[in-house]
Amino acid sequence: MKQKIAGLLMAGMLMMGGLTGCGADTSQPDDYATNEGYEVASSETTVKSEDGEGTESSVSDGISKEKIKVGVLYISDPAEGSGYSYTHDLGILGMQSNLGLKDEQIERKIVDDNDAKATKTAIEECIGDGCNVIFTTSWGYMETTSELAEKYPDVYFSHGTGYMSNGKNFNNYFGRIYQARYLSGIVAGMNTKSNKIGYVAAMDTSNSEVTGGIDAFAIGVASVNPDAKIYVVVTNSWYDPKKEEAASRKLLDMGCDVMTQHCDTPYPLTLAQEYGVYGIGYNSDMSKEVPQTCLCSVIWNWSAYYTAAVGDVMEGTWTGENYYGGMAEGLVEMTDVASFCAEGTQEKVSQAREAILNGSNHVFDGELKTNTGQVVGAVGKTLDDATITGGIDWYYENVDVVE
Repeated sequence: MKQKIAGLLMAGMLMMGGLTGCGADTSQPDDYATNEGYEVASSETTVKSEDGEGTESSVSDGISKEKIKVGVLYISDPAEGSGYSYTHDLGILGMQSNLGLKDEQIERKIVDDNDAKATKTAIEECIGDGCNVIFTTSWGYMETTSELAEKYPDVYFSHGTGYMSNGKNFNNYFGRIYQARYLSGIVAGMNTKSNKIGYVAAMDTSNSEVTGGIDAFAIGVASVNPDAKIYVVVTNSWYDPKKEEAASRKLLDMGCDVMTQHCDTPYPLTLAQEYGVYGIGYNSDMSKEVPQTCLCSVIWNWSAYYTAAVGDVMEGTWTGENYYGGMAEGLVEMTDVASFCAEGTQEKVSQAREAILNGSNHVFDGELKTNTGQVVGAVGKTLDDATITGGIDWYYENVDVVE
């Protein structure tokens, strides 16, 4: 799948979208294996039927284009703008176009990922309507997706973020967004004048995905501006417009002159423009909403993954392997910096990007000092994927949490 995704990206697939993963927490199972972060399953697999009698059914026979139907669960309405669900849906739309699927072959559900009953109902409604591929895009859908993957072995389930999978008809997918976060930290560090940078975060240190993104950003800031501080307000919700607006205003009222985010709405950026300060977008290119103040955006391209995943189902080449790509695969990226950025910003970013791509900078390298005085990592070492996806429960030394 990685080769296929790389090929699709190199061919210039239809849409450059984005997403924010909805959280990998620190409670990974003991058998959490890694192959660039995840265990890879064999290409030929069989699963038990729902009756539990041991009858085997194949998940590698392929499904014709006419019979493919894709169900997608979103935590918010994709039409609302630039956030998480919007950028996932760009990927779904790209997949639909790339594979030539009809509108009636895509079924969308908007479901609170904290509501397991509603999640189960939505998935089973999709299956009842004929969906044979289900994408569940947020962290909170994970356990229900896992449960239903066992109940419906002939349906393909793919879950965004998290860690659960069965190597058969259920995988998960995410990426090294921390690489692009690091680059955006360089932009923030070079363009702040107050040395106060605001960060609206969905979850606290119990969630490694959000925390790792903050830390990567903070390491990038420190690499060019050791005097700057990152001030974090946590909303404790993947999607809560009121909390995200309040958090943004709190940081802006503190004097933060660069804002960024790991949340679903664009409030941190739209309010930054209202206050006359800079913002760094997340999920999709947010310069379309705040062209006068958006320094850059950290973005994802999900159309290539969705195209490859559904294409594998159609071709009978689905393996059940998990996917964890990065900048090298084109899955994550940062847009070019704005023309009004401080002189030398793009040059610094380009140098750092090249170091990531050639392997001389893995972002979480060497000894890393936390904001509580501890030291994480070791000289000459870098944090492995399992730690980055599930074991970062600390903030870098230049991070302050605002209560």
